[in-house]
Amino acid sequence: MTDDWESWAEDAPGVVRLPSGRLVRGRGLRDPLPPGPAPEVGLYLQARRAPQVPWEARLLRWPDFRLPADREEARAALAEVWREAARRRVEVACSGGRGRTGTALACLAVLDGVNPAEAVTWVRRHYHPRAVETPWQRRYVRRFSAAGTAA
Repeated sequence: MTDDWESWAEDAPGVVRLPSGRLVRGRGLRDPLPPGPAPEVGLYLQARRAPQVPWEARLLRWPDFRLPADREEARAALAEVWREAARRRVEVACSGGRGRTGTALACLAVLDGVNPAEAVTWVRRHYHPRAVETPWQRRYVRRFSAAGTAA
């Protein structure tokens, strides 16, 4: 982080303020890049490859409407972007920006202190009303633990 680091604007499209104050942007990759500063770190929830972007990008293999291919890797990647969000602009994105992105944002909320049983409701209120699309994604969030590993 540099001294001239600029965070996301809290009212910018897709930006979520976690209870700790960290700001994370969720978005759909099919949509145009929102105005404002570019991300510094991106976690891309795709089945095959991360998008070509001029910032640091990480692929988390996560098929559409499903769960992460490797849950241990997912937990580590989510914990890493949660830590990075304290000092860098972080975005989390999948193709549509609702199911996988909403699930990841709900897990970030759990890492930030939100009760896993309330995290889906929390992310729907703060990010998008249709975030976390499938029953198994909702169950994944309920079983995600800030101290343990996602089940």
